[in-house]
Amino acid sequence: MKLPLLEDLGDVRGRNVLVRTDFNVPMSGADDARTISDDFRIRAALPTIAWLTDRGANVVCVSHLGRPKGAPSTKYSMAPVAARLAELAPGVEVRENLRFLPGEEGNDPAFVAELIRGMDLYVNDAFGAAHRAHASVVGPPQFLPSAAGRLIEREVAVLDRLRSTPKRPFVAVLGGAKVSDKLGVIDALVKVVDRLLIGGGMCFTFLAAQGYSIGDSLCEPDQVEHCRTLLREHPSIVLPDDIIGLDADGVYATFGKRLPDGAKGMDIGPGSAAAFGDAVMDARSVFWNGPMGVFEDPRFAKGTRTVAQAMADTKAFTVVGGGDSAAALAQFGLDGDVDHVSTGGGASLEFLEFGDLPGLEALRKAPNVK
Repeated sequence: MKLPLLEDLGDVRGRNVLVRTDFNVPMSGADDARTISDDFRIRAALPTIAWLTDRGANVVCVSHLGRPKGAPSTKYSMAPVAARLAELAPGVEVRENLRFLPGEEGNDPAFVAELIRGMDLYVNDAFGAAHRAHASVVGPPQFLPSAAGRLIEREVAVLDRLRSTPKRPFVAVLGGAKVSDKLGVIDALVKVVDRLLIGGGMCFTFLAAQGYSIGDSLCEPDQVEHCRTLLREHPSIVLPDDIIGLDADGVYATFGKRLPDGAKGMDIGPGSAAAFGDAVMDARSVFWNGPMGVFEDPRFAKGTRTVAQAMADTKAFTVVGGGDSAAALAQFGLDGDVDHVSTGGGASLEFLEFGDLPGLEALRKAPNVK
């Protein structure tokens, strides 16, 4: 995919540049004394900011933080983010939370006009928000010469490579809670991958579609028929053969594919974890999104840890689709051992599904793009 890049903005010296960043960082502490738990997303924006400031541009960063629902809140103030950025990139302005006003999520033209007032150029470097048709994402490129920042440039190059020209075998590993959250990307991936490994809570809807009893495990009955069709049409889908969870009395137990009444599956079992890890090790391209179980609980972290370790050890080109998978990698100390960790879980899934995002389409339609 061809996008306008920073070099396409021409001479930026003395120009006011509005940069849409993704500073939606995890926070902790009391509402009036919040501190940043992980500044990865702030540091991820530094190459773009440095490129602009080194060439004499005046940079103004805008971002959302959390879900303040269109009203100001000390809990979601950008003040801690501004303080951290001042340490990393002195002199760069950070405006207050975009979502303090309803015009951001509502894509209000008046909000866009206020946003770009006094600005000469626009750069979108917020891949994690590029799948949202919000004012700060799709509005400015209608009026200002625009470009993708270094982060978006990298994200698109990596995901487009996986989607279009992956080295094979290409293995995808999907987990997480709900099938319905990922049906679209499952439908897209089964057409391009050699194997699709499914774990996490979503695997139980597939197991139910195969006729297995799943006890009290998470299941979406309205998706069973769709899962049954996918399994019938795509033998590349691989499900767990064993499950770790709690029996009807709440006692830790290992099950096969059939769970007794009252039991609840919480992780893929050791045999399945080993098989999934072997599939990752044998691949040449791997995409992983979603944990294999409730990894926050050490009793149910082994499946996710095994996949994470395989992602770190394999010689394949490895991409982790943000979200809980990225959190798991960081928890296990393996986030530096994969080729690419996406900053946008939802955005990475939507790009793999559709091959485009509203924020990318807006950049391609900017007035400086021929």
